[in-house]
Amino acid sequence: MLSFMLAIGSISQNKISLKLSTSVVCVLLLLTTACSQGKSESAQSIETINANSTSSIAASNNISILRIGYVGSTEPTGALGWAKKKGILERELKKSGFQNITFARFPNGPDLNEALVAGQLDVGSLGDTPAIVLRARGEETRLLRISQFNTTAWLVAKKNGPRSLAELKGEKIATQKGSYMHRYLLGLLAETKIAKDVKVVHLMSTEAKAALERGDVAAYATSSDMGPFLKSQGFPVIDSSANHKGLSGTSLIVATEKFLAKKPDFPDKFNAILTEAAKDLKANSEEYYQYHAQTTKYPIDIIKISYPLKQVSEERLPPEGVKLLEGTKKFLVSQGLAKSDFQLKDWVGTGD
Repeated sequence: MLSFMLAIGSISQNKISLKLSTSVVCVLLLLTTACSQGKSESAQSIETINANSTSSIAASNNISILRIGYVGSTEPTGALGWAKKKGILERELKKSGFQNITFARFPNGPDLNEALVAGQLDVGSLGDTPAIVLRARGEETRLLRISQFNTTAWLVAKKNGPRSLAELKGEKIATQKGSYMHRYLLGLLAETKIAKDVKVVHLMSTEAKAALERGDVAAYATSSDMGPFLKSQGFPVIDSSANHKGLSGTSLIVATEKFLAKKPDFPDKFNAILTEAAKDLKANSEEYYQYHAQTTKYPIDIIKISYPLKQVSEERLPPEGVKLLEGTKKFLVSQGLAKSDFQLKDWVGTGD
């Protein structure tokens, strides 16, 4: 097992059998390199605010260009997305000498991690689990902000299938590898003591609905917005992280230490921008929800359910979010999913 964990950089996802036991699947959380599908999607999703900006690789030594990666839809959401849409981000960062801001979209956290490690990004917005796993490997990142906390994960079943956790015994459950939904699922299975009785497989969220409709999997552990959407489509909900203390997620923004060494004042200025954006989106909630719904392609009523504004942090490190983050880290370390432990206070970037 140890040799398998140390060889994570060279493992090909295509060689992983869907018949792996849950314990082996847990080890896959250590994988922070992207699958070939993720690489293709990520490579096609790079966009820029300024069409005349140079490539992200050429920008690596140019501190006038800020390269931000995010996980999600066509545009980032939350305070970061709102700051981008309203022009707050560009306006304020130009005062700090950034002439261009590039955004790269990734299908999941492990893909974004790969770009951070490769030096192709300066800042990343992603879920807690992949961010912690990367830091636990000794990669030089710093936590800038908890952008959202108490993010709900859902366990949705196929139609005419299981209706309870007990009925999942002997069944196949899918989720998106390396995500906060994956951490929720593993925690749920451990809590209910049925981990040895189910098979957990990796499946991108874009394929979840079709897989459930075909009956390829009995259930899918999914995100805060897809859960309510699938429920509205007639798929039964078996469980959600809201029913379990400590199993909901947090969304984080991290930066590379290499970048912060060049821009030590960045954390304070960036957090001031996001705090302003968080306050503005709450003051203009209907306009924000329209933007969020347009970006994710979910109905606005689904967005309002999945993204309550009380989860949006106006503080850099809200106490409730820190508590959740510490619990997630402890779980990942205790299960051997994070390679080593570390102190959250040592991870936090400079600034108040």
